[in-house]
Amino acid sequence: MALPSFLLLLFLLNIILFAHAGGLSQHNHNLEDISNHLNRLNKTPVKSIKSPDGDIIDCVHISHQPAFDHPSLRNHTIQMRPNSLPQGILRETKASSTSEKKTVTQLWHLNGKCPQGTIPVRRIKEDDILRASSVEMFGRKNHVGNGNGIPQPMSPEPDLITQNGHQHAIVYVQGDKYYGAKATINVWEPNIQQPNEFSLSQIWILGGSFGQDLNSIEAGWQVSPDLYGDNRPRLFTYWTSDAYQATGCYNLLCSGFIQINNQIAMGASIFPVSNYGGSQYEISLLVWKDPKEGNWWIQFGDESVLGYWPASLFSYLVESATMVEWGGEIVNSQSDGHHTTTQMGSGHFPGEGFGKSGYFKNIQLVDGSNNLRIPKDIHTFTEQPNCYNVQNGKDADWGTYFFYGGPGRNPNCP
Repeated sequence: MALPSFLLLLFLLNIILFAHAGGLSQHNHNLEDISNHLNRLNKTPVKSIKSPDGDIIDCVHISHQPAFDHPSLRNHTIQMRPNSLPQGILRETKASSTSEKKTVTQLWHLNGKCPQGTIPVRRIKEDDILRASSVEMFGRKNHVGNGNGIPQPMSPEPDLITQNGHQHAIVYVQGDKYYGAKATINVWEPNIQQPNEFSLSQIWILGGSFGQDLNSIEAGWQVSPDLYGDNRPRLFTYWTSDAYQATGCYNLLCSGFIQINNQIAMGASIFPVSNYGGSQYEISLLVWKDPKEGNWWIQFGDESVLGYWPASLFSYLVESATMVEWGGEIVNSQSDGHHTTTQMGSGHFPGEGFGKSGYFKNIQLVDGSNNLRIPKDIHTFTEQPNCYNVQNGKDADWGTYFFYGGPGRNPNCP
């Protein structure tokens, strides 16, 4: 006997709700947990701005930001400016034959700005959390090891990296005490094959061992469909004090990072992006340790100080970093049994040079005297140079630089 129409609709509705809650999904989500998490992340705004890319940017009072949910920061007094900037910042005083200054902004700026006393926070939606493996893992890196319990990123030695699906094209320094790093990076929109893969270009500030207690501060641009729901390049930061196990997150998706800037939104899309054979658009990032307070600050561009990671979040980085890395990283999921076609940088190899390849230029380190200096004893590393590669150099216009990236799967990278 056929079901009455209203019972049939009720039956179908229950199936939909069951699937939506994770009963028929690959992820296990509880709608009440999602609602509670959204309420924790999305603070009451003073003003909201609809971005052309679909994002909503909430202007949240600076004292109400997610940072202060952290137990150790409940009574924290916001440091509204760093005590000092690193000295000796290299600035490009002229356009070289291969470089032209291009202005980069964030797409939401086209529709408004946040007032003084607030910070811009990208609003998180239910769909964002549903794409994560769980509510607890939303905004965090999966704790992926190589079989020996060693997470990403790690010492660039082939026997430590090749088994975990992450691939790199980086330059790095180690063996000294480091108090920050700087670089100018051109921004691209690389193709991502699978939603659970990503492509990023960043600076890593690393402290401690590469076991269970790694401290890491990371900043750059990334394309991550799982995290953001699209393929746009976005400004991001990340931190962890225990090798990505229980601490840290992207952007403002957990408590910890304290933002003071009312113009730049973590996780918001960067606009415009570089064109193959055409205009190149860059971002400049500086991360450094305040020698007086010990907090780790980040600056976007030449003037926009974004905020800081309080020293109390860390163990090893309370003192200094022991390694700095610059470069690209992708996830090679090999979902179809072949190397991914996810691109790194521009998706072209470094040998193609300016206008066609991704690059980092004017890479510098901050020393114990809070001075920027040119790094010495730079090493390069990539797991599969036929998939992604890196080539470094030095000249008067770009200082210490490197080209990096690649297409992933190709006839020499099956």
